[in-house]
Amino acid sequence: MADTPAPDDPTQQSLWRPLRLLQAAMDADIARIYAERQIEGLKPSFVMELLRLHAQGPMTIAELAESVQRTHSALSQKVAAMRAAGWVETVVGEDARTRKVTLTGEARRVVDRLAAEWRATEAAVADLEAELPYPLSRVVTDIERALERKSFHDRIAERLSDDPAWE
Repeated sequence: MADTPAPDDPTQQSLWRPLRLLQAAMDADIARIYAERQIEGLKPSFVMELLRLHAQGPMTIAELAESVQRTHSALSQKVAAMRAAGWVETVVGEDARTRKVTLTGEARRVVDRLAAEWRATEAAVADLEAELPYPLSRVVTDIERALERKSFHDRIAERLSDDPAWE
């Protein structure tokens, strides 16, 4: 049967899948907010870059990537998607060899609303965290501290060294 998972399928167990699904559901709710305001074709994952470009002006992909703490490759792909969706364009930089990413007119028309949504989302997250006995932001900080003591790489490598299937 195609619907019956193999008994040795390790993907059936995932401690962090619920977190990924929760974030996806929350992003879907943000997207619904945009749709209710007729902001079509905007993904929640684009908003940080759009707000950063609005605040700091046109940037190269490398500058934007550094600004939002992403890799050049990841930002290059995101910029291509944002350009295809009509939110950014690339223009010639100070010299003819460089290209800068800049907001389109449509992005400039909605950027104040996006900033308002960002602030409202942050406030809603703060409200949620106030309801929890152990806020997610504290969990992240605690995980970062634990990873400073022993990296995720080292934790995985240690487990793999004990697994004969890894040989």
